[in-house]
Amino acid sequence: MTNAPRAGQAPSTRVSRGVALALISLAQLMITLDSTIVSVALPAIQDAVDLSDAGRQWTVTAYTLAFGGLLLLGGRVGDLIGRKQALLIGVAGFVLASVLGGAAVNVEMLLGARALQGVFAALIAPSTLSLITTTFTEPRERAKALGVYAACAMSGGALGLVLGGVLTDYLNWRWCLFVNVPLGAAVLIGVLTSVPTPPREGRSRLDVPGAVLSSLAMLGLIYGFGEAAEYGWSSWQVIGALAAAALLMAVFLLSQSRVTQPLLPLRVLANRDSAAAFLAMGVAAFCTYGMLLGMTYQFQTVMGYSPLRTGLAFLGYVGTAVVFSTQVARWLVARAPLGPMIASGLGVFAVALLLLTRLTPESDYLTDILPALMLFGIGVGTLTVPAMTTVMTVTESRDSGVASAIINTVQQAGGSVGAALLNTISISAAATYLASRDGDPGSELSASVHGFVVASRWSVGIALATALVVLVAVRVRTGPQPRAVAGQRENETEPADV
Repeated sequence: MTNAPRAGQAPSTRVSRGVALALISLAQLMITLDSTIVSVALPAIQDAVDLSDAGRQWTVTAYTLAFGGLLLLGGRVGDLIGRKQALLIGVAGFVLASVLGGAAVNVEMLLGARALQGVFAALIAPSTLSLITTTFTEPRERAKALGVYAACAMSGGALGLVLGGVLTDYLNWRWCLFVNVPLGAAVLIGVLTSVPTPPREGRSRLDVPGAVLSSLAMLGLIYGFGEAAEYGWSSWQVIGALAAAALLMAVFLLSQSRVTQPLLPLRVLANRDSAAAFLAMGVAAFCTYGMLLGMTYQFQTVMGYSPLRTGLAFLGYVGTAVVFSTQVARWLVARAPLGPMIASGLGVFAVALLLLTRLTPESDYLTDILPALMLFGIGVGTLTVPAMTTVMTVTESRDSGVASAIINTVQQAGGSVGAALLNTISISAAATYLASRDGDPGSELSASVHGFVVASRWSVGIALATALVVLVAVRVRTGPQPRAVAGQRENETEPADV
């Protein structure tokens, strides 16, 4: 048996599969890092380019909006040209866009580069998940590989905050983008030499009108939520943007029911198990990205932390997310009902957010903040692996490519909406607080904390409501069984490829 895989074959040894997993996971980690790596540097970026408080979230959402809006199209492009080829093109373009953003001389150049990063990330993300499932076909190995993928996908945002803090403190904010050059180069070289080329799933045509409609709908939704802080919920800008988003989404869904090769086959969403799992992952990202953005300002603006100390403060979240995703969740997913596992993850999110509603300007990190961050990590690990397992268990093989794109789409869309909507709620609540305490010393810091507390309360309600939906909707009992349990029937329990 040779160690060098032929085209269309999985790597033939545990070592070579491990190398492939490391490279694929690094690509996923790179694009997840960039959803938050500039967040720690936002105060410095605001001073440098004169960003308003209401507009600050666009440094994050310019990336996540392009990323989420084009993921379905990126998945279809991967079907057309091949997953490995799509990954290589995506990584190369991502590196070039990162160089452009790091060299930005004004707001327009920076936000344009961030959006361009999102475009190429939309090629990378569906390819990484598909390559994992074609490389790891044995149930136990696949569950372990998905655990590593989940850890990169959901804890990468917090790792981005840590790395962003280090780079901003010791170099400057531009290196939050330049760092993708060595990461991308390592992925390109490694994928070319170590990752097999899986067979294509057949001919696929691009639904360009569908991609345009879905992207514009997302743009309207994020713009409406983001600008409400500046113009108010009753303004024509906000109402018009949200109404246009609803109309465009309705037209998009109608078009998907009529084209022969839709970006989003409606049968995938019609399955109650996968639909509930998609919803749970979107809400998890909604809560997480809103928390990360709010806590960044809590640490730096209210508590006076440096960017480096701010990044290190998130290590409690990163550590628990990695441990639970790679160790605990992959063990539980073969033994516990998937629906209650997903719902319990959302419940843990709610408890963590409730702890954060107790924050004040005098809050202590070890007693008031760290427990909540660690609970967030536990929630990520408890939810993500069973949610992905639910999707890959009930999805038909012909829809596996689009299912992997939807997983990433709902996470990016949830993160974009969370950053925009919760930032708006926070700013509005802070303004109301200031108006009621005009002239009080220290009221600005108290207002900032109050705004974040109000936004966290909204997140609690959304997480709990989604947990109830998941408990009712998800009927799949368990995922792929470990070898010791499945015995000779292991091949029968192997889920469809995602």
